[in-house]
Amino acid sequence: MKVWPAHDVENRFSEVLDACLSEGPQLVTRNGIEVAVIVPADLWRAFNTGKQTSLKDVLLSEVGRTEALVPPRGALRRRRPAAFGKDRRSST
Repeated sequence: MKVWPAHDVENRFSEVLDACLSEGPQLVTRNGIEVAVIVPADLWRAFNTGKQTSLKDVLLSEVGRTEALVPPRGALRRRRPAAFGKDRRSST
């Protein structure tokens, strides 16, 4: 992906569009900070064809969506518990 400063995009917009169509998405920066990406229209449509669901729809859905939230069993490492009775009491 080619990076274009915003002032170059303003001055050479046709060239940026041609690059977008032939090479793919083009990144636009302002003062060295990434601010936008110019993408071909067919790629944009492909990204936006899915219906966006609301949080309410997700919470009321019958399908569980916790696979990514719960780690697989046995995958976590646990610390060994401290031994009881081994010099843990202060001597008086």
